[in-house]
Amino acid sequence: RRTLRRQQVACDDGGNLPRRVGPSSLSLLWMTESAYDRGTMSAPRRLYLDNAATSFPKPPSVLEAMVRYATDNGASAGRGGYVEAVAAGQILERCRAAICELINGEASSHVVFTLNCSDALNLAIKGLIDRSTDAAVATEKPHIVCTASDHNSMLRPITALADAGWVDVTIVPIDPLTGLLDPADVRKAWRRSTRMICVTHASNVTGAVQPIAALGEIARERAVPLVVDAAQSVGHLPIDVQRDHIDLLAAPGHKGLMGPLGTGFLYVRPGVERLLSPLREGGTGSRSDEPRQPEMMPDKYEAGSHNAMGIAGLLAGVEWLLERGVESIEAHERSLVQAFIDGASDVEGMRYFGPQGVRDRIGVFSVRIDAMDPGALSQQLESRFGILGRAGLHCAPLLHKALGTAATGGTTRVSFGPFVSVQDVRYVTDALASIAADHTSRGAAGAQQSISDAIG
Repeated sequence: RRTLRRQQVACDDGGNLPRRVGPSSLSLLWMTESAYDRGTMSAPRRLYLDNAATSFPKPPSVLEAMVRYATDNGASAGRGGYVEAVAAGQILERCRAAICELINGEASSHVVFTLNCSDALNLAIKGLIDRSTDAAVATEKPHIVCTASDHNSMLRPITALADAGWVDVTIVPIDPLTGLLDPADVRKAWRRSTRMICVTHASNVTGAVQPIAALGEIARERAVPLVVDAAQSVGHLPIDVQRDHIDLLAAPGHKGLMGPLGTGFLYVRPGVERLLSPLREGGTGSRSDEPRQPEMMPDKYEAGSHNAMGIAGLLAGVEWLLERGVESIEAHERSLVQAFIDGASDVEGMRYFGPQGVRDRIGVFSVRIDAMDPGALSQQLESRFGILGRAGLHCAPLLHKALGTAATGGTTRVSFGPFVSVQDVRYVTDALASIAADHTSRGAAGAQQSISDAIG
């Protein structure tokens, strides 16, 4: 059995909370006083590895920006001509520009702020379908191509349209061994009535990164919009919407962009707004003499006051990424992926899903230990080793069905962020090895006891 490389809690000289240990000022060590005996060195640290759900911790500048807005500004952008309202508007415009730079967009005014990625995808998908006439009696229903790797934030808006009789849907399969789709299958799924191709860029289950450039070429050839769910890729991988012919890119602010919950965006390629209907109307602070929603960008899609405090934090998160460079973030994550693969490859009775090498994947790993419930594995990771992951179907039912894990509780997932170290990852694989060995030993002991009982 491996020797666990466990880091332990170190208490400060007089306080109740542990000080962070290790080389990083943002080492993932978080513990309440009730979780350990004050002054001891026996409790395992809390290692947060659920970054696919939301990134943690955030860069200090994110909280600082939000506190600064809340204490020094507090105004609503576009709702006044005084200094604070103007400054709030400038925060929004700076954030649009930073996101546009990050994804190589054509115009920052085409970065539309949303509540989250699901909100952005609802706008992208439902906004492209003309529901002004009864689709049920149309000669040919609008057709949507999506994939078996998609998250429910993509699948549920599409399914709602299909259930209402507005659209037909083709779901492109994935390779269950790699989690990757074949662009040729997307090409074959196209029809004359196809209104959009939808794809999740990187999987929140397998970590598989789909060939987005090839799909962009197909979409451009067929003159249909490409809708991309970048929830797991933006901030982790370089994204170039112009190079890859992405028409609509949806992403949350609270994951790879390092911003707070309640933020997100939809990038709308210039010209696509002529095809995209808004889902709601309301006040914008512009064209106030008109009772109709303005057509200009981004006001066409941004009804109501903005989450300015959240956007201030999002701006700080995106600026943090731009300062470091997404390429360097990607290189660091690649080293974490390699460390996990190296450590997990010889764990008897355990397998991980998705690409088996560093290529075509991000730092998201779903694992199964033979004959062990994913929830039980997640609970042991936390209770014995302080590792925080997530068990279940991860809002991706079609993907788990393709992997063969849907009927047995899904998988146990760990997902990495920029503040996770190679040492952290080695600790995780050691913990998984220890749990797998214990589970195998108990299973063998139980089998031997059954034999003895039968003989007796």
